[in-house]
Amino acid sequence: MSSSGPLTCSRCAISYPLSERFCAHCGMPLVHQGRGSEKPITETHERARKVRPEYARGEVVKVGFARNQAEAEMIQGMLLEEGIPSMQKRTRGFDVPDFLAGGPRDILVPETGAEAARRLLADTELQGEGEELAELRGQAQLSAAGDTSPQRLAFWVITALLAAFAIVWLLYQLTG
Repeated sequence: MSSSGPLTCSRCAISYPLSERFCAHCGMPLVHQGRGSEKPITETHERARKVRPEYARGEVVKVGFARNQAEAEMIQGMLLEEGIPSMQKRTRGFDVPDFLAGGPRDILVPETGAEAARRLLADTELQGEGEELAELRGQAQLSAAGDTSPQRLAFWVITALLAAFAIVWLLYQLTG
């Protein structure tokens, strides 16, 4: 297994023969010896080197949602840093030419990486909100709930009717 060969694990520095593709200890893709300091050939090659094989199997499933293409690419970058391959797809109903870069996106990952991706996205969402932002969000939800209460709605309807009646009565007094 760790016989000397032309391939090496970039993390463990163990040599492997050409017949191997991934390190038996850490699962990283093997690279040719002497190419460790070189830059990857393409951006796709660089992305493939970061993918952990245990997260790359199975059918693709939806694990997240982004409001636009930039947000989707940011989420994909976070997932890739953890070794989880992902792709984005325009959300159903927003696949028209007017929404090329805009519009919501679904984030899809292979089944074996879905649970890790959901945990990462949930942790990031919770850590990304400071206490102040969470408090503001809670206050906004409370005020929104209070604004739609039946009593408040009835108050504003009666106030509007009284104001309309006062304007009509004043106009009647001025013209009559």
